[in-house]
Amino acid sequence: MSESPLSAPNRPDELVFLALGGVGEIGMNLALYGYGGRWLMIDCGISFADETLPGVDVIMPEPGFIAERAGELDGLVVTHAHEDHIGAIPYLWPRLRCPVYATPFTAAVLRAKLIEAGLEHEVPVTVVPMSGKFTVGTFEIELITLTHSIPEPNAVVLRTPLGTVLHTGDWKFDPTPLVGDTSDIAALRRLGDEGVLAMICDSTNALRPGESGSEADVRCSLIDIVGRCKRRVVIACFASNVARVESAAAAAAAHDRQAALVGRSLWRMDHAARETGYLDEVPPFLTDEEAAYLPREKVLLVCTGSQGEPRSALARIAEDEHPEIVIEEGDTVIFSSRIIPGNERAIGRLQNRLAGLGVEIITELDHLVHVSGHPAQDELTRMYQLVRPKIAVPVHGETRHLMAQARLAEQCQVAQTVVTRNGEVVRLAPGPAAVIGEVPTGRLVVDGKRLLPAAGEALASRRRMTFSGIALATLVVDAAGSLRAPPQVTVQGVGEEAEDAALTEELRQRVAEALEALAPRDRRDDALLCEAARLAIRRSLRAQHGKKPVTEVHLVRI
Repeated sequence: MSESPLSAPNRPDELVFLALGGVGEIGMNLALYGYGGRWLMIDCGISFADETLPGVDVIMPEPGFIAERAGELDGLVVTHAHEDHIGAIPYLWPRLRCPVYATPFTAAVLRAKLIEAGLEHEVPVTVVPMSGKFTVGTFEIELITLTHSIPEPNAVVLRTPLGTVLHTGDWKFDPTPLVGDTSDIAALRRLGDEGVLAMICDSTNALRPGESGSEADVRCSLIDIVGRCKRRVVIACFASNVARVESAAAAAAAHDRQAALVGRSLWRMDHAARETGYLDEVPPFLTDEEAAYLPREKVLLVCTGSQGEPRSALARIAEDEHPEIVIEEGDTVIFSSRIIPGNERAIGRLQNRLAGLGVEIITELDHLVHVSGHPAQDELTRMYQLVRPKIAVPVHGETRHLMAQARLAEQCQVAQTVVTRNGEVVRLAPGPAAVIGEVPTGRLVVDGKRLLPAAGEALASRRRMTFSGIALATLVVDAAGSLRAPPQVTVQGVGEEAEDAALTEELRQRVAEALEALAPRDRRDDALLCEAARLAIRRSLRAQHGKKPVTEVHLVRI
């Protein structure tokens, strides 16, 4: 039987892979490779919360396992600048305190995040050139340029005495990416000829036949669509898709319009892109204040908010809450993005609001206004033909995506596939690949200025309050436990306001009766008094309203 991974998760004679996030889910990518008793991390990302986490916007992997072994962590290599790959670094780096390696554009985006977090002088970021080679601890690293929906996506080659691993990151094969270089097919072919032990590969579109499509085709389509629009045009897209932003500028220029950026994240990406040599040939964008003074047929707005985010630029415009921009009947809004699973309701609400204003809405369901940044089945097949790994480990996808890529890898004659999950330690060498144990995993959430466990009591209590309401009671008793004033009870989120007075009086009576029923000895016990009052309130509310709210009792003895 294998030794427990908790006591020996990284034996000197083994090469292991361990995901703390990004497997069985899309987002929150955090991968670890262990060899020679040392660890290397690839990516450290976030995801965005849904209605099951009230008051929370951002979630990320719990790094406890590797944080406890931070002295064995030699570095963090970042594949690209998407939030689900770099967004957790400002939050988690203080627990890791390791060097960070990134290519120029990714480093520029990360630097802005670190400045916001007050960490710009603490985090050691090494800027690595595209196709660079360097050493991190026990690993010899090489970057291979791929294409994606952001500049400078990199696959990471890890060379060890036990074999070579290719960690693809997010990628596709786009022959005309518009911004940045095309995929380095020659480097992938050389790597395959050299021999690859394992490929850890993006599975997002493993269920989709064919190819993902090219940014150049989207640009042509956007230029055509904008040419048919008579009034103001808004293009909503991901801020990180620099090629799409450039295409919006091209569509504006083709039809005598001026392009403006609306949304802070778009301006941050514009700054990082121009700082690193991208968008050099694109004239400076207008601000929203400048765009507001132009005739409606002479402006094109590029906005954040394609996923229906409530505080985004497009959402504020749709609600007539933006200080500068107004959209009206006859204007056009183009959603140049896909719907991220889980965002369907938010996007639907936004689009319904826009439709109610008389705005024409164009989505990827109607026209070619978006292509994915992830490989479809034909691209995955080509990657397997180039790299020819002995072991396939699908990542970056839900379980159905992982299983689909595993089947495709088998069809491509890959000798062994391992469908894993977060927390499983996968031995890649020596011998056949196998899951040899499991380590604790979890999620953290950003709650105001704190990091909290997603499964902790604070969030559980908040969910209970959200769904069932809250009741607060104050008891003033003497030393013998007799009430010296009527109980004070407040209930929120249970009944309508008109019911409150009658409901409160009913609860006061039930609490008084419950205390009166206690034995004299029990009334001297604070805990028993509070519990009796709490149960009286919950039982009464359950009987009348079918609710069991979070109930707190404050006891004052005089």
